[in-house]
Amino acid sequence: MNQSRASGAILAGIFCGMGAGALWGLVFLAPEIVPGFSPLEQAIGRYLVYGLMSVLLVAPRWRTIRPLLTPRILWALAWLALAGNLFYYVLLVSAVQMGGIAMTSLVVGFLPVAVTIVGSRQAGAVPLRHLAPSLLLCIAGALCIGWQAIVMPGGGAVATRIIGFACAVGALISWTAFAIGNAHWLRRMDGITSQDWNFLIGLATGAQALLFLPLVPWLGSGTHDAADWTRFAAVVIAVALFASIVGNALWNRMTRLLPLTMVGQMILFETGFALPYGFIWEARLPTPLEGTAFVLVILSVLSCIAAHRRPIPAEASIAA
Repeated sequence: MNQSRASGAILAGIFCGMGAGALWGLVFLAPEIVPGFSPLEQAIGRYLVYGLMSVLLVAPRWRTIRPLLTPRILWALAWLALAGNLFYYVLLVSAVQMGGIAMTSLVVGFLPVAVTIVGSRQAGAVPLRHLAPSLLLCIAGALCIGWQAIVMPGGGAVATRIIGFACAVGALISWTAFAIGNAHWLRRMDGITSQDWNFLIGLATGAQALLFLPLVPWLGSGTHDAADWTRFAAVVIAVALFASIVGNALWNRMTRLLPLTMVGQMILFETGFALPYGFIWEARLPTPLEGTAFVLVILSVLSCIAAHRRPIPAEASIAA
């Protein structure tokens, strides 16, 4: 019976991860829909809406949650909001605008391997030598992506594509830190549900977005007409609702259902959905290098999962 329940939890967790990936994949499309707005404007717009929605949704349970918010938890919420939301989204939008959806989603697709490498230093974790095939595939995929982004003909200058690639790598680093830290804290929360944790991060991110709001006149993208603002409002509301509220809720639920060694692997669904979204939007097929990179990403993640099937101590974990 216990084995059946465990299998059911894993299956439910995988479906939650798939749903989160399908919704998060839309995030890569948003910068292409409103290209006239700067990364900072898009990030602030999205997270102000996310924060407002979180206020409304967490309000009924605020009296129960408030006593549980110790200084350590408040600090955790602050840095998770900054790393996993504002910093990550500014870098992601910059990468999409300068390097394209395919390049950005493929780079972020290496999150499972990045998370596992960080966790490999923990006691009881899978030894790094067992991850050699995954790391080699990861390097090969990164070379394909880098070559496509920097050397192959594109819509922008080489320098612009290089900066876009660097922003995508920065987004990967930022989200790796968030994925590990968020998994760590979700497993320590006894009185706070994964849904409420999502709303609390929304509150923290909304407050941070307000702090960055005065920078928009200096770092914004200029003037826009009514049609531009209407489209912008529709996009940030949709992204906040479907990606930040629903997508994050599914991800947090998945994090509590799956073993830690599987959590990072689920980000592959985001890449799997983001790529076809991008190709449909751009009305084109993937280039040979993009197709090769995607296959290498999948093989890298699958070999990483296979390495975790080796007998390892029960306390093995990727959480930081």
